[in-house]
Amino acid sequence: MSDILRRHRVAALLGAALIISPFVMSFAQGEGNTIPTTQTPVAGITAPNGSFAPIVAADKPAVVTVTTVMKAQPETMSDASPFDGGSPFDDYFRQFFGDPGMPTPKTPPQQQPQRAEALGSGFIVGADGTVVTNNHVIDGASSIKVTLDDGTELPAKLVGRDAKNDLAVLKVKSDKPLPTVKWGDSDKLMPGDQVLAFGNPFGIGTTVTAGIVSARGRDLHSGPFDDFIQIDAPINHGNSGGPLVDVAGNVVGINTAIYSPNGGSVGVGFAIPSDQAQKVVAKLMKGGSIQYGYLGVQIQEVTPDVASAIGLDHSGGALVSEVNDGSPAANAGIETGDVITSFAGQDVKDPKDLSRAVADVAPGARETADVWRKGKPMRISVDVGHNSDDVKTASLDDGSGAPSAGRAPAIGLGLMDITPDIRQQMNLAGKQHGAVVASVNPDKAAAASGIQAGDIIVAVNQVPVKNARQVTQAIALAGKSGRKSVLLLVERGDAQMYIAVPFANG
Repeated sequence: MSDILRRHRVAALLGAALIISPFVMSFAQGEGNTIPTTQTPVAGITAPNGSFAPIVAADKPAVVTVTTVMKAQPETMSDASPFDGGSPFDDYFRQFFGDPGMPTPKTPPQQQPQRAEALGSGFIVGADGTVVTNNHVIDGASSIKVTLDDGTELPAKLVGRDAKNDLAVLKVKSDKPLPTVKWGDSDKLMPGDQVLAFGNPFGIGTTVTAGIVSARGRDLHSGPFDDFIQIDAPINHGNSGGPLVDVAGNVVGINTAIYSPNGGSVGVGFAIPSDQAQKVVAKLMKGGSIQYGYLGVQIQEVTPDVASAIGLDHSGGALVSEVNDGSPAANAGIETGDVITSFAGQDVKDPKDLSRAVADVAPGARETADVWRKGKPMRISVDVGHNSDDVKTASLDDGSGAPSAGRAPAIGLGLMDITPDIRQQMNLAGKQHGAVVASVNPDKAAAASGIQAGDIIVAVNQVPVKNARQVTQAIALAGKSGRKSVLLLVERGDAQMYIAVPFANG
């Protein structure tokens, strides 16, 4: 069975079999004030020399079970993939839920929509009854109930939610003081540090598991702001929204996802860092929702080959492969081929840094972007736009989009001009210029770099080209200049991307 990244949310149809329902992940970053708590940190205790019992005794009362009730179409829950059709996890979802061994609800003919009950976890961060959980735990809920560790059930009100971060804030009222946990500093976590994961797996009751931080900064390609803590502490379905705590008893993460071939824990779990979550939670408490900045560019990583091709003495930054028409970036004068090295005063080391920096800016604010353009640094002022749910802040382009002919030297490309016949066959716009890749030598550098037959080369080393001859001449000139690679701007379908092709393998 194929591996699948799955949310661990347990859902049960009333009167039907238990089913597992995954949900799509989306994250971002924000700013805000810290949340006051009453918890006193527990002195650090490390196993096996000591015991985790004092930490568990202090934190467990503040861990809650979150139960939601919603109307659901059983056939939709069993058949529909929650992942985007373009997601690599879409096929995995279908394979997983197509397994005859997995019980799924069936809808009798003419059956009316039933109420579904879903289960997750959360934790109390404020004595006023403020509860933090994952957005996917309460998504689509018509009512929400929080069950305290002592069994007390309290109705919960949704204060705010943010799908991009997969975070939600609830509020409960109690006639007695509520136990709380304190936020910790996730930035201090290092691989090898011990952590404890709390939650209610499979609805059996509050449970704690121990493990270590396996890695930091994991990108699961689920959104532009991925920065997960990977842990080996077992977490399962129902742990979503539960706290990940350090050996001081402070919350350093929110358990959110697992990677599993069978639906259960295999020691690969992921948590949202507390430093990211705490800022978002504070914003949700103030306004109930978050507005993110929008730039309107497609961006790529600046690899060593790309850096060499454009004359940068180091890799880093975010390479602009496309600028959306009418976007804030276009209005500010940002161009295809620019390398953005800082935004709003924050250094941009990679595309993720730019996405987070843009998202963190309030829409309407004027910020500056430092860019590298054709061998020279420059500064550009940008009026940041508003990022709605269907718009990406700064999207990563993974590079995965009888005519006269020429042969590009060394790199193994066969090229041809865009003639009227080819324009018609490929359904190209009348203003389309460049050279069509007619063939790619599988033993040469262009093939290894990802160039494909049918690609249209529209620029070489950031200089526009109109035909095959200009492409060939520009590549030859780049080779004679002593550069180790040449940078090609390629159109593939509806996407545009930069591909650096080294000469060394030519």
